Amino acid sequence: MTSFRIERINKELLREISLLLQGRIKNEWARKAILTGVECSRDLGFAKVYFTTIDPADQETVKAGLDSVEGLIRSVLGKEMRLRTIPEFRFVVDLSEEKAREMDAVLDRLKGEGAIGKTLPAEEDAEIADGEDQ
Repeated sequence: MTSFRIERINKELLREISLLLQGRIKNEWARKAILTGVECSRDLGFAKVYFTTIDPADQETVKAGLDSVEGLIRSVLGKEMRLRTIPEFRFVVDLSEEKAREMDAVLDRLKGEGAIGKTLPAEEDAEIADGEDQ
């Protein structure tokens, strides 16, 4: 369980790194990253920065670009943020969107299989009632 302070730091780091990637970072591959979250350790020694890309084929190249500008990001954040230590960043590909798509596909497939050949009880009652009137 993370503390309220760590949660605030996570949000602030996410915002600041996003702004840096939009404006001050010149590495084109690093600029293609879409940051989704930050998780700092309790002692602020390390932080996992989760990112995704529009094109899944670019993920490894974007990760290499982010790793190359990690020192620059830390130095700029050290000057701008009021923290005693700026954590070392580890950039991690966020796979939660892909997992969510897979779950949706499984649920859609199960829904499709369940609806074939089965009628709901309300529909059965309506069919019986229609047959009695004729």
